[in-house]
Amino acid sequence: MAETKTKAHFFYPLEFYQVRRHSVYKGKSVCVAVPAYNEATQIGKVIETMPDYIDHIVVTDDVSTDKTAEIVKQYQQDDIRITLIEHEVNQGVGAAIASGYKYAKDRNYDIAVVMAGDGQMDPDDLPALLEPIIEGRADYSKGNRLITGEAYRRIPKVRYFGNAFLSLFTKIASGYWHIADSQSGYTAINKKALHTIDWSKMYKQYGQPNDLLVRLNVCSFRVADVPVRPVYNIGEKSGIKISRVIFTISWLLMKMFCWRMKEKYVIRDFHPLVFFYGFGGFFCMTTILLFARVFYFWIFIGHIPQINALAAFFSFTSASLFTLFAMWFDMEANKDLKV
Repeated sequence: MAETKTKAHFFYPLEFYQVRRHSVYKGKSVCVAVPAYNEATQIGKVIETMPDYIDHIVVTDDVSTDKTAEIVKQYQQDDIRITLIEHEVNQGVGAAIASGYKYAKDRNYDIAVVMAGDGQMDPDDLPALLEPIIEGRADYSKGNRLITGEAYRRIPKVRYFGNAFLSLFTKIASGYWHIADSQSGYTAINKKALHTIDWSKMYKQYGQPNDLLVRLNVCSFRVADVPVRPVYNIGEKSGIKISRVIFTISWLLMKMFCWRMKEKYVIRDFHPLVFFYGFGGFFCMTTILLFARVFYFWIFIGHIPQINALAAFFSFTSASLFTLFAMWFDMEANKDLKV
């Protein structure tokens, strides 16, 4: 990650942090990380609606070309809780979140929350995200906008179906089969997980929530899915290009899935499901080749060899069974991480 610089209100006397932590939320100090890129029209609303029980607000400006940083500096004059981190090079939303996490980690906060700078995360939902952490039931909680009946009506259709598609693949890649709305960035993480994850290795772009879920699973952290209200059309401007993000994140999930299999089920603790996934993948590739040969004979020869057809269907059946059994084993191995 490129070196970052911070502006006013970064360093305070030790007494400041001690005073702030006397007014913690249910005994836990809470730091909110706000990634921001060209959010001049929205960042003020985010800061103004931040709950009073939040101990610190760290806004990371990822080299905005508008007045985002200037507006944050103006709010700093009236709110001593605010810290502004300014990246010297644009790195992506994941890198901006990582800077906020590092800030919270270095100052030993009990909980770090992520709330985007575009105002799409309702502060009224924050207590529900904090509760599983505070009660010790979860190490990480995330918002789920798809649970509510409002989701289909409020979320733009392209983003809704793209989210559903990526959520399915994130279940497989991460091992958190009970989690949906994988693209939600409204999250809370406890101190133990905050100090365990290597934030310098986290994905720097829009796939950050997916990447983090995989890393949390490898470390066997419990994750809670919390219903939150979808907020759209409040003046935000999305920088996401769905057509590009779908393929980029899908490729990321494939790589992270392989990394999780190796790290969790081979290096840290062996589990035979890696063989099932391996055979499933082998027979899947074989199925593609055999069916390609079937269609070749059908189209150009006009006759399909029986042995070729039988082999193709046998390979398809084997691929399906091995893969489904591997998923089942993975679900069983991770059932204790469900909250």
